[in-house]
Amino acid sequence: MTINAKFVHTNLIAQDWQKLVRFYEKVFGCVALLPQRNHKGQWLADCTGIPNAEIHGIHLRLPGHGDTGPTLEVFQYSPSEEQLATAANRPGFAHIAFAVDDVEAAKDLVLAEGGGALGQIVTTEIPGAGNITLVYLTDPEGNIVELQHWS
Repeated sequence: MTINAKFVHTNLIAQDWQKLVRFYEKVFGCVALLPQRNHKGQWLADCTGIPNAEIHGIHLRLPGHGDTGPTLEVFQYSPSEEQLATAANRPGFAHIAFAVDDVEAAKDLVLAEGGGALGQIVTTEIPGAGNITLVYLTDPEGNIVELQHWS
């Protein structure tokens, strides 16, 4: 048995949500969707299990899916935890991927806008799927971003 479900959003916890939003808008063409979120109260503490939690942030419409497509929810918590070191093999959600026309040019833009290098650009054949060129980078806060192009 499965439930009737539709993918809605992925949440990204930021150290500086406004800076991270500007990065995703400028580099990938994401679009901020109002209203800005400013959540607090007992309902939030009950939902998250974090006493006295406050959340500030916004949803970003992801490119390529139109006005009803999924969003990237960029939130900043107070109180917040220390960020773990970036690692592609850490259990849990690992990265967000964007299809681009030119991996090298997109990589250069990510780096110019404060992102970081994690791996090298590679091209390989995926049997039954085609050839892919991809690279793992980070956004300005160390979250992994995959850039890919299929041919």
